[in-house]
Amino acid sequence: MVDLKYAIALTGGMATGKSTTAALLKLYGFNIIDADAIAHKVLEEQKEDIRRLFGEEYIKEGRVDRKALGKLVFGDENERRKLERLLHPKIKEEILRAAKKQEEFEVPYFIDIPLYFETRNYPLKKAVVVYTPKDIQTERLAKREGLEIDEARQRVLIQMDIEQKRALADYVIDNSRDLKHLQKEVERFVERIKDEYGIG
Repeated sequence: MVDLKYAIALTGGMATGKSTTAALLKLYGFNIIDADAIAHKVLEEQKEDIRRLFGEEYIKEGRVDRKALGKLVFGDENERRKLERLLHPKIKEEILRAAKKQEEFEVPYFIDIPLYFETRNYPLKKAVVVYTPKDIQTERLAKREGLEIDEARQRVLIQMDIEQKRALADYVIDNSRDLKHLQKEVERFVERIKDEYGIG
C-alpha cells in the first residue's frame, strides 16, 4: 500500500460545493486529484461491461448515458452496488497511481473523494469537509441537476448525513452562504494548512 503522508481527503456531500472549493485551492497552488473525473474516465472505459450488466439502453451514441444510469442506480440499491463493484477497484487504482506521483513533491495535496467517509477505502490521515446544511444542499442539488425537490432529497439521503461527516472531519470549510464567504473560509483553511505543514 502506498504511504500517503501528504494527501488530504476533500469531501462533503452532493452540491455542498466541493468543485468550487477545489478550484479555489488550485488558485492557491495546491494540486487536486479529482476522483469524479477519474470515475467518468473509468466509466467510459467500462462501457461494454455497463452494456452487459445494465442493458443496451444505457449506451447512447456510443457513450454511457450517465443521466439514465444515475437515475437507475439512485433508485435501486442493488443496481448501485453492482455498479460500485465494477468501478470502485479501478477508480481506486487510478487515484493511488496519481497520489504516488504527488507524494514525491513532499507538499500537501488534495484528493477530491465524494464518498470518502462512506467507503473508508483510502489510507488518508486527514480529511476536510465542505459543509452545507442539508436543506440548502437539497435546494442546490435540485437546481443544478434539474430535479424535483423530492428526488433531490432522496439522492441526498443515500449519502452519509452531512452533519455526521462534519463531526468526523479534521477540518471544515463552511459553504452555507455566498461565494465571498466561501473564499474567506478557503483562505482561512489554507493559512492553517501552510502553518501545519511549514509552508512559507
